Amino acid sequence: MAAFDWKKLSTGDRVISITALVALIALFLPWETVHAGAFSASRGGFGSGFGWLGALLVIGAGVYIVALRSGSNMPKMSYGPGVIVLGASVIGAVLIILRWITLPRGNYGNFAGSVSWGAGVGLYLTLIAAIVQAVYAIRMFQSSGEALPWAK
Repeated sequence: MAAFDWKKLSTGDRVISITALVALIALFLPWETVHAGAFSASRGGFGSGFGWLGALLVIGAGVYIVALRSGSNMPKMSYGPGVIVLGASVIGAVLIILRWITLPRGNYGNFAGSVSWGAGVGLYLTLIAAIVQAVYAIRMFQSSGEALPWAK
């Protein structure tokens, strides 16, 4: 196995791998927050419903492309890397978007104080990373010349 060289990755491969790293870090940041006066509470990505599954797909797409481009001995797949990365990225992004849409949010305020709840910085970072990765995965798929599985 050859040594990994970051400079040999294309720009798209770099973006896909960096967004995977951002999603990994963001899993441990607050995805849901509640603020009530001086009280504040939050939950990370693993405790915030099904969104973590989408984040793992985004991370998996990045790990797969780095492993493939680094010359690792990858098992033979029925589909090419363009289809695999595209599928993982887009499905991951859709799951994260669905989690963001279905997350309860709001605020309540009166003379005694106010309470607000909603998405935290971790969910927003993961959402941005997943969308950027999906866009670059689409570009990678288009340039690969591979056919979609159902178009064969």
